[in-house]
Amino acid sequence: MRAVLCRTRGGPDDLTIEDIAPPTPGPGQVAIAVRAAGLNFADTLMIAGKYQERPAYPFSPGMEVSGDILACGTGVSGLARGDRVMAVLGHGGFAEQALAPADRVLKIPPSMDYAVAAGFPVAYGTSHVGLVHRARLKAGETLLVHGAAGGVGLTAVEIGKVLGATIIATASSAEKLAVARSYGADHLIDYSREDVRERVLALTGGRGADVVYDPVGGDAFDASLRCTAFEGRIVVIGFASGKIPQIPANLLLVKNISAVGFYWGAYTKEMPAVIRASFDELLGWFAAGRLRPLVSHRFALDEAPAALKLLAARKSTGKIVLTVGR
Repeated sequence: MRAVLCRTRGGPDDLTIEDIAPPTPGPGQVAIAVRAAGLNFADTLMIAGKYQERPAYPFSPGMEVSGDILACGTGVSGLARGDRVMAVLGHGGFAEQALAPADRVLKIPPSMDYAVAAGFPVAYGTSHVGLVHRARLKAGETLLVHGAAGGVGLTAVEIGKVLGATIIATASSAEKLAVARSYGADHLIDYSREDVRERVLALTGGRGADVVYDPVGGDAFDASLRCTAFEGRIVVIGFASGKIPQIPANLLLVKNISAVGFYWGAYTKEMPAVIRASFDELLGWFAAGRLRPLVSHRFALDEAPAALKLLAARKSTGKIVLTVGR
């Protein structure tokens, strides 16, 4: 089978496309004929050796896929050859076949196509658990979403709206903000031209945002500290800006602000019941038409380096996916 391989720490152009032996599922695993693979910012960190998890070389990037089950290992129940599924892998998804733990595999709803399914688990799972489980976002609160047109940011806008929050979206251009608006954002801030702190305080009558959803870090996080409401919660998702902020503890103290760390992948190991409950609700919302996943770009498997460079440049909206197989 063909696979995108990372053989050494580097960037997208260091990846190779090679023919390798197809995987065989072990106990508790399924083998999937991949139809599409979702791209995530974590993939760019993983191939650079900067992610929390560092697979042994060589490995294939790709944390989420969709496709059809080819075979099930021993001990797998509720899944069978031919099932249409989406799965969270950790890595290994940029290939024509992939292995997934059976407990991280979900059947695809009939109305969901493979490309949408490939980009669904990580982005929607991250935003749902981050906002519901970690931030405890409530109806009527104000949610500030940074990077609001990106993969996780746009899902945070959607989910925040379903939960009944007022959404303030930030992004780097009018075009990206228009996407956030179309997905439910109530107020828009172009952080390339406007002062985030001043605009948030003006929009909230000086109170600030109750919850901040921050996959960007850097200057966005620094501004958030100064426009978060009393007892507000800042959810630290990631650092797409490339700058990891340092938190002055006195700013947390004076307004009783909580800075909440959130690594979604840890829940698949530490609290899998949280993940299962999250996907039950998300797939129910999708079936009811309350979620409209956006796939903005589709690339072939051989174009994985170009797709990752587009993602790293933060020029895309919604999800980027690789289409694989037939």
